[in-house]
Amino acid sequence: MPPIPPLFTLPIQPNGRITCTQPSPRIYLLTFESPPDNRLTPSFCSSLLLALDILDHRFPKGVVVTTSGIQKFYSNGLDYESAVKEGERFWSGSLYPLWRRILTYPMPTIALLPGHAFAGGFMTAMMHDYRLMNPHRGFLCLNELDFGAPMKAPMASIFRQKVPNPNTFRTIILESKRYGALEGLKEGLLDGLGGMEEVVVFVREMGLIDRAKTGVYGRLKMEMWRETVGYLDKVEEGERIWENQMEDNRKRQEEEKRRVEDWERQNSGGRSKL
Repeated sequence: MPPIPPLFTLPIQPNGRITCTQPSPRIYLLTFESPPDNRLTPSFCSSLLLALDILDHRFPKGVVVTTSGIQKFYSNGLDYESAVKEGERFWSGSLYPLWRRILTYPMPTIALLPGHAFAGGFMTAMMHDYRLMNPHRGFLCLNELDFGAPMKAPMASIFRQKVPNPNTFRTIILESKRYGALEGLKEGLLDGLGGMEEVVVFVREMGLIDRAKTGVYGRLKMEMWRETVGYLDKVEEGERIWENQMEDNRKRQEEEKRRVEDWERQNSGGRSKL
């Protein structure tokens, strides 16, 4: 039989795309390919957001699955240059609208991870209702500690709300631990293992196809994840708080250094014993 044509395809600049297929009735598969590693650029975010809008408003309700056509990566996280260049516009105009849409989507959502989900890619997967992962390839990791990037409020919030064990939450943030699929399943970061065939079975066994039929699915999620939704909605306020915290931290460090210098002068005539 000839391959089933996609429902639609959207470009990701400069050389990527999102393809929507229907591997099973009312299961919509959004496969993104943005070489080399599916970085969350403004174009990536806007195209995935549009794909979600199209499915919501032009197709019967069902289940939405996102995955990567690049088998090594689900996503390797934010495009740092885009984030720095765009500033607040990146958060308010690209990334946060996508995350909010996924988090409160009016149908069940599943992130199917064929490989690595690092940093912002891991966060994006956590915005979904469920996560299934290839048991043979890839790691889940928040590696902000390794490259010296502090986490913004919604980034930490989604893990605080969804990770069952606070010790796991601590390990994810403060140790940059890489979780393979089996350990991710054990710690509640994943809901299953496998590929698309396993997703179809998971959808059937969980009875997800008709979950959206009453029209309140997204509203229920808005209340469940109120903390994270609030951070995603209040971008300007969040950025002001962020800047104030950075300035407060700078002042605290200056005061801390002054106390150390005073101690050194009092105890060693201006020379440290350290």
